[in-house]
Amino acid sequence: MSLYVPSGASPLITGALARIERRLPHPGEVVVRVGQRVEPGTPVAQAFIPAAPRLINLARLLMIPPSRVKRSLLHDIGASIAQGAPLAQTSRFGGRKCLSPVSGVLTGVDEATGYITITPDPVRYELLANVPGVVMEIMPYEGVRIETPAAQVYGIFGIGTNQYGVLQLMVTDPAEPITPDKINARFAYAIIIGGSTISAAALERAAQEGVRGIIVGSIDEAELRAFLGVEGYALWDAGPPDWSFPSSPSSADLVVVVTEGFGSRPMSRPLFDLLASYVGKEALVEGATCVLGEVRRPRVVIPLPTRAAGVSIDTPRPTARPGALVRILHQSQLGQSGQVRTLLSAPQRLPSRVRTQAAEVVLEDSTITRVSAIAVEALN
Repeated sequence: MSLYVPSGASPLITGALARIERRLPHPGEVVVRVGQRVEPGTPVAQAFIPAAPRLINLARLLMIPPSRVKRSLLHDIGASIAQGAPLAQTSRFGGRKCLSPVSGVLTGVDEATGYITITPDPVRYELLANVPGVVMEIMPYEGVRIETPAAQVYGIFGIGTNQYGVLQLMVTDPAEPITPDKINARFAYAIIIGGSTISAAALERAAQEGVRGIIVGSIDEAELRAFLGVEGYALWDAGPPDWSFPSSPSSADLVVVVTEGFGSRPMSRPLFDLLASYVGKEALVEGATCVLGEVRRPRVVIPLPTRAAGVSIDTPRPTARPGALVRILHQSQLGQSGQVRTLLSAPQRLPSRVRTQAAEVVLEDSTITRVSAIAVEALN
């Protein structure tokens, strides 16, 4: 089960300025200016991404010795070649012929091995804003930072990059799981709000139906590995401080945000209620999760009208005080929410036999529990 220490920022923000970074995957050109208002489909930057060179065994294709490869070419080194255009042939009239498999530039010939190198044309990449707002900062050659008033929900774990779509409610109870039979074509291009968990089969079905994002309370680690096709625990080995879906057609566009952690836990009721209140509205889901260096949590951003009431400039950082609504992070009660009854100043002995500062929390079912003061996260 995934546990973490609160960072100080509330995982539930009803209204504040959200700051969204949009970065190019390769250095390029920013095409908007500071102060410009953008919509989700507005291009903010563009780049030409170079492709990996293609090695072609021309000697084998033409069935000739490697020393004859250069003489068989129909183009000089540095020439541009269109895909499907004649590349080489064994004789001027008749003989075997080879067509270019890609468009690009002929950049090398190796007469010792019979290989030639074609560098494909760079691919034009257009970066969209993905959210309505105002461009507040330009990062030259990299991207932009956009601000927009929004309701926000932070998760604990996420996979994927960024997606923008309409929020759709799939369950009516935060303890209800998402099953494959619930997913159909009407959820295409949508952001699905789920309950407790989701199976590998349901993730596969969502990818097939074109779902853009899924928000759930938890996910079983074995189900996640089954969906990603990863055996053992290699997926979690130390390395780049983020996780992402493998670049396969079935999952490349799907983003998953988990609000509670690994296992099978219901989504926290306050988080579920906030998300459900915006069903039918457009939202941005950010799945990138960083646990090394600059910590980054996945997030759901729901843009609000520009003149929305109660929007604060800075992200609220509530504290666990008497009367505050909190979410419990202790493993046995993970995700449950309640109201702080009192903060005990003297160290208390907890069921774990650890003596530490504690908080008494009145849960939704009116029961009172005592947990470590650092195992609660303030929601308001």
